[in-house]
Formats: sequence, C-alpha cells, structure tokens
Amino acid sequence: MAKKLALLRRKPSAPNIESSAILNALASAVIVVDEEGVIHYVNSGAEHLFESSAAHLCGMALSDLLPHDSPIFSLVLQSLTSESMVSEYGITLDTPRTGHRVINVQVSTLPEVPGWVVIAINEQSIALKIGQQLSSRNAARSVTGMAAVLAHEIKNPLSGIRGAAQLLEQNAEPEDQTLTRLICDEADRIVALVDRMEVFSDERPLDRGPVNIHRVLEHVRRVAENGFARRVRFHEHYDPSLPAVLGNRDQLVQVFLNLIKNAAEAVPEDGGEIVLSTAYQHGVRLAVPGSDMRVHLPLLVSVTDNGPGIPEDLRPHLFDPFVTTKASGTGLGLALVAKIVGDHGGIIEVDSQPRRTSFKVMLPMVQNEDNY
Repeated sequence: MAKKLALLRRKPSAPNIESSAILNALASAVIVVDEEGVIHYVNSGAEHLFESSAAHLCGMALSDLLPHDSPIFSLVLQSLTSESMVSEYGITLDTPRTGHRVINVQVSTLPEVPGWVVIAINEQSIALKIGQQLSSRNAARSVTGMAAVLAHEIKNPLSGIRGAAQLLEQNAEPEDQTLTRLICDEADRIVALVDRMEVFSDERPLDRGPVNIHRVLEHVRRVAENGFARRVRFHEHYDPSLPAVLGNRDQLVQVFLNLIKNAAEAVPEDGGEIVLSTAYQHGVRLAVPGSDMRVHLPLLVSVTDNGPGIPEDLRPHLFDPFVTTKASGTGLGLALVAKIVGDHGGIIEVDSQPRRTSFKVMLPMVQNEDNY
C-alpha cells in the first residue's frame, strides 16, 4: 500500500525545454536591455509588435525603438533604483513601427546580471486581433459558398431572361425596343458581376513553390508607381534575410496589388505615403481546421498608408463581400485577398488608426530551401 501511495505522489519529470522556446510561446513582447540601454534579446512577440526580426532589433538602442518621452524609460529607471518589479497599465505606445496602441508594461531587474532589465509588453487589444484573423478566414469561406450559389441560381436563369428579351426585341415597336435593350444590358451587368464572383468557387489545389516576396513587392510597386499611384511616395523596410514564401507568385501579386491600390486610393493627394515592410516572426501558428496540426506562419508582410483610416463601423465586416467605402466599388477586392491568403494557409489582419492603416499578411515559408 505504501508503495502505491509513493507512486501516486511521484511527479512526472519535466521535459528539457530551452527558455527561449518558452518565451517565444508567449503572446507578450519580451525585451532584455543592458545597463547602456542596448537590446540583447527579444522574443517572437516583440518581433511581431515592432515588425522587425530579432537580428535587426538586437544591438539597437532602446531609445531608437521607443519615443524619448515614453513612460517605459521611467519604469526601467524605477525598477533599477528599487531593484524590484514595477508595472503600469494603459500606457500609450505610438511609433512608426507599431502605430497607436494601448499596452500594459512590466519591468524587472535580472539579479544575475546587475544593470540589466527585462521589459514585458502586453497589448490590450490582442483579443481583437484574434477576432480579426478568424473573421477574415470565415469571410473567405462564406464568399466561396456564395459564389457557387450565384453561379447556379442566378447566372443560368439570367441567360434565359436575356434570350427571351432578344426574341421580344425582334418584333417590338421602337419605343419598346429600348426596354428590351435595357433588360439585356442589365442582365449582362449582373452576369459580369457573377463572373467576378466565380473566382471564389475555384477549389482546385493551389500550385505553390518558392517565391521571393521582395520581388513580388517590387513588381507591384513598379506597376503602382507607373499607374494608379504616381503621386504616392513609397518606403521599403525589408528584412534582407527573409526566406522564400511557399506560395503562388501570380496570386500573391494579386493580393498585394489589391492592398496597395486600396492604400493609394486612401492616402491624401498631397503627401500620400505607403510603407512596404517585411519581417520574420517566430511564434505565430495557425490551427488547421479538422486536425491537430498547427502551421507556422513566420513571414510577415505589411502594407501601411497614411490615409484617414477605416471607419470603425466597417472594420468588423471589412473582408465580407460587397463591403466598400468607394462610390463605384464592388466590395470584392478584400474578400478576394482573404480567400487567396487563406488558400496559402496564411492569415490577414488590419490595424487602422487615423493616418496609419496597416494590412498585415502572415504566410508560411519554404522548408529547407537553399536558393532564395
């Protein structure tokens, strides 16, 4: 009996897990800074928050990453002075990399390394981001089903209506021919809209391979600069070490052409700017529906503009079909973007504030790809 009790009390041995793996599993951004204010470590949450890789952030001064009047500096000083953990909630973080965010911050010293501190940043709106990601995926699925219904239930009857109108036109009086011509024109217009929707019902397997995302972005930028975005100033913040995307080049061109066109139409006529950025992030994974698999999405591509921002009432429905702020728009552009990104196994989210709207696309990379 005593032996059985001893077995019940015995605790299972903990797996040997590196501390970096544990930190990368956290949603919070973690930054380690030395006594000179130089960054020595960031986890994947920090990479995601600041849209930069660890290789780029490590070695950078904290003062180059945060505004000089940020309350985080006073928290660091307070923690060093008291040699304890300090925290503050509801701090505003507003930088070109992060945009306007409300965060909670905890700062604590490292007893083993005098003068070094650990900064943990937790964004208050992280639940909203998760909701956006799920919303874009659900919108893509709903528009796919809608496309199949439209093709069968609308397009086929329209062909009969148009044929009947053409037969009536042959024997109609001149004043009645105007009405039959109107019926044909309107039928053609609806068929053209359904044709655009049919791309959503294409369920063929996606032909994917290694794609240099920087070449895709440069191609789209050149198209934009020589067409619809002649007056817009472009900025590139690229991570040159980024591996290849596992994707379809033509469809990725379509994604970023749509996003950049939307951005170009949103920016002011004078002083319009679009920022294209890429980064590598370690900790973002997406659950595959119907299985226990989780796909790693380390490649982050952002399209950011300085337009007025997206109206708050439209944000929850932004990726739904027929939702648009344009007078002549069909509202299918972002729905198509959501579908293509979903077909690639990725996710898209949007962060919109006045003078800073950022669409962020997270994509899988090619495994064991040497030639980038």
